[in-house]
Amino acid sequence: MRKFNRKNDESRKVIIEPNFCKSADGSCLISYGMTKVICTATVDDDLPRWLKEKKTGWITAEYGMLPGSTNTRNKRESRVGKQSGRTIEIQRLIGRSLRSVVELEKLNGFQVILDCDVIQADGGTRTASISGSFVALNLALKKFIKKDFIKSNPVKDYVAAISCGIVNGKVLVDLDYDEDSSADVDANFIMTKKSGFSEIQISGENSTFNYQSVTQMVDITKKIVNQIFDIQKNAIK
Repeated sequence: MRKFNRKNDESRKVIIEPNFCKSADGSCLISYGMTKVICTATVDDDLPRWLKEKKTGWITAEYGMLPGSTNTRNKRESRVGKQSGRTIEIQRLIGRSLRSVVELEKLNGFQVILDCDVIQADGGTRTASISGSFVALNLALKKFIKKDFIKSNPVKDYVAAISCGIVNGKVLVDLDYDEDSSADVDANFIMTKKSGFSEIQISGENSTFNYQSVTQMVDITKKIVNQIFDIQKNAIK
């Protein structure tokens, strides 16, 4: 039996508290159970150098785990002197996921920086960061549209993410840390509301997986992500 008598196809409770950081253009605190991430969005006109002459905008992301977010103190990467490969991978994943649902040309001249700071980690930090970043992005853009800095809403679809995996031969959705660390197969699904998948990551950690198990994971995660879309919609309102 999973913690808190959770069913195999049941996610942890997802809570989004919008406008969590009053000084940010857009922000929220998102919780996937005990996993908690502060997501903020900053809009500025400092485009990357390689985009300066193009009529477009850009969305990028930064991700980090605070020292007290794990059972043993997590060293600040700024103290180590470089970002880990995992951090870079997650940052790129968040950026790609958000760009997949945004018409960048409507952001012409502006860049949105999404900062995802994990304050408590219990599995699924990257998926929570993606779902929370979408809310922070929309809240920031609403302000800039109201000020007439951006003429129309560049967001064309919703995007959210959830983890899934095979543990002891069973497909489970939204893995916590204990489940993730013992999973035979680990997966992350990034889905949009109208246009399909943004990205799928599946890896056999201790065993291979077949087509049937993949379709089962897809069916389970689609149901959960649709629930997250509704939570995002309420937070953006």
